[in-house]
Amino acid sequence: MENTNPQGSENLNVSQAASAFLGLMGDDGADKGQPEEIQAAEEVVEESADSDSEPVEEEASEQEHKPRYKAKVGGEEIEVEIDELINGYQRNSDYTKKSQALAEQRKAVEAERVHLEQVKQERQAYAQKLQALDQFLSQQNKGEDLDALKEVDPIGYAVKVAERTEREKQLAIVRAEQQRIANQQQAEHQQNLQRHIASEAEKLSAIIPELSGNKGDEVRKQIREYAKSVGWTDAELGSVYDHRAVVTLYRAMKFEQLQKSKPEINKKVSQAPKMLKSGNSAPPTQSQQDKQVMQRLRQTGKVQDAAKAFERFL
Repeated sequence: MENTNPQGSENLNVSQAASAFLGLMGDDGADKGQPEEIQAAEEVVEESADSDSEPVEEEASEQEHKPRYKAKVGGEEIEVEIDELINGYQRNSDYTKKSQALAEQRKAVEAERVHLEQVKQERQAYAQKLQALDQFLSQQNKGEDLDALKEVDPIGYAVKVAERTEREKQLAIVRAEQQRIANQQQAEHQQNLQRHIASEAEKLSAIIPELSGNKGDEVRKQIREYAKSVGWTDAELGSVYDHRAVVTLYRAMKFEQLQKSKPEINKKVSQAPKMLKSGNSAPPTQSQQDKQVMQRLRQTGKVQDAAKAFERFL
């Protein structure tokens, strides 16, 4: 058998091993072409391995050498990465936008309040002018004796009647305008009162959650009955729009209920069985004492102990 591993070539590479194997097979054509293909495949594998390792090394290098920037947080200077700077800027930008929107809303509400106050003042001034005009027109019709004037000056009488009729028309217009203003003020007052009542109801429910639960009607009834028992009238209760008054009545009612329940609680406590303090053992029973006396008699055999044992059974 031929030696396929000549001296001086003990360590074969992949190409040489493939060539030797093909030589054993006796295929000369394959001996010439196959090693080159295997070597080419090895180069491709090595290049692929190198190319795969390069992104990992680059990514690790990027993580190790990420730039850091100085920033002030709460008056203290710290170093942060670019991602943290971007996130912080986005949060700050969002907060700034929300703060600006809230400020704009507050400005709009304040502007509306000022406008309503101006309208209210103008309306009050207008109502005062209407009142003055009403008084002036009413005074004009007083002190005239049209019957006497009719006898002595028919033409003057006709003029006065026409003037009075015109003043009465003007007076009717003035009083209709006064009524319109009064109705408008009454409607606004009712709206404001409804808003105030709704706001007070929310505050009351926050302090007394029972009022918004299933027992809300029962609690209201109890408060009303208690208020009447201490002197409140139905008219006074019907005009209570301040939640603080209702809270005061509720707490006073609860305190009175607690005071009334104290005697019953004290009675139950006095009737309850006494509890032993921690660390104290229960007193020995009759049978335990008998056993102790008999045990002492067995141990000592004294006449005194026998007498005591005898007394236990009398």
